[in-house]
Amino acid sequence: MKISIVDVETTGLDAEINEIIEIGLVVFDDQSFEILDTLDVRVKPLHPEICHPLAYARNGYTEESWRNSIPLENAMEMFKEKTNQTMFCAHNMTLDYDFISKALKKCSLENNFDRHKVDIFSLAWAKIPHDKIKSWSLKSICEYLEIPPEPEVHRGINGAMAEYEVYKKLMLQ
Repeated sequence: MKISIVDVETTGLDAEINEIIEIGLVVFDDQSFEILDTLDVRVKPLHPEICHPLAYARNGYTEESWRNSIPLENAMEMFKEKTNQTMFCAHNMTLDYDFISKALKKCSLENNFDRHKVDIFSLAWAKIPHDKIKSWSLKSICEYLEIPPEPEVHRGINGAMAEYEVYKKLMLQ
């Protein structure tokens, strides 16, 4: 089966009012771990004024750096094409899936993910001794597994690649 590791950058944590401003995606084969496809796309926010102040700082949003961003509809069409019938996977699976499923619906696109989902946080919780790690953030999990963490300014593709490396390492333990 193919797995889609998804990392979205958003203008806040509430998928009802905040927006996706970046999507990072790594699609790979769950047996060979071969990367089959990727997506790295910045999405033009419709309501940048609604952004939580910490969100822009975290993902490095500026009007200048998002000058070549694309509308959500275009980003979701590209995303859907790459993820059809794959299993959804993310570090904070519930948050990322909530944003993605709402964006698909908003763009009148069918959600064609496999019904199963993988949460990297839960996988790490099950496989890493609890006394060996200080928190369950992606950064801490990467440090424990000796994987270079995502840079401080978060990018969707960097997060997705770090999550892919974490998934692979945990599954091969």
